[in-house]
Amino acid sequence: MDASAAAPGSVSGALAHLRSVHAGSGWTSLPFFASGEADRIAGELDGLCASGVSLAPPPAMVFRALELTPLGSVKAVILGQDPYPKAGDAHGLAFSYVGSRAVPASLRVILRELCDDLGCPPPGHGDLTGWARQGVLLLNAALTTETGTSGAHMRLGWAALVDQVVAAVSAERPAVAFLLWGANARSRAPLIDARKHLVIESGHPSPLNRARDFPGSRPFSRANEWLARRGVEPVDWRL
Repeated sequence: MDASAAAPGSVSGALAHLRSVHAGSGWTSLPFFASGEADRIAGELDGLCASGVSLAPPPAMVFRALELTPLGSVKAVILGQDPYPKAGDAHGLAFSYVGSRAVPASLRVILRELCDDLGCPPPGHGDLTGWARQGVLLLNAALTTETGTSGAHMRLGWAALVDQVVAAVSAERPAVAFLLWGANARSRAPLIDARKHLVIESGHPSPLNRARDFPGSRPFSRANEWLARRGVEPVDWRL
């Protein structure tokens, strides 16, 4: 799609921006973008917006995870499910929160584990952009939802992109820590070459997880120890 043909503030515009400004990110050569599937989804989303539907995150931030973390810089992957549905909360990064209310429950569990694992003080916010800029790919299983509705776009076609991204990271990066939390994320484990990558699986950080098999899993220190042993700069997880 020609960037000049995409309306500013549309998902098609965000897609054109990714293809032009971030053409060297390593993502736009994936079949999802080359086959026209990305254009189909962008067009469908723009049609929803034209009918009055509001998207989370806002259209300009739909591909934010891929923009902030190019393929060549990926050292860790955290997969979420879909964006926070309340207006103003989501900004294109899995689990990351920029809203004005209290930090969402699942993110509170993540940040509590972070502090317990690393012995760092609790952060005063839930914005995980700093992780993304260090090479932590924070990708949701669905890049969009409708404001006020969780899971609205889980069957829109985003799954193909997520599968291709995980497979590309596994194939092209030398040493990556994959943090797979919950059934949705863990379903991607077969796409990862565990002979060269670290795969840390646990339950979802949701407080509704009755098994409570996320607290105490120490994913952050385990990932850093493994990366350091392979000569990869560890992630500064502190926020």
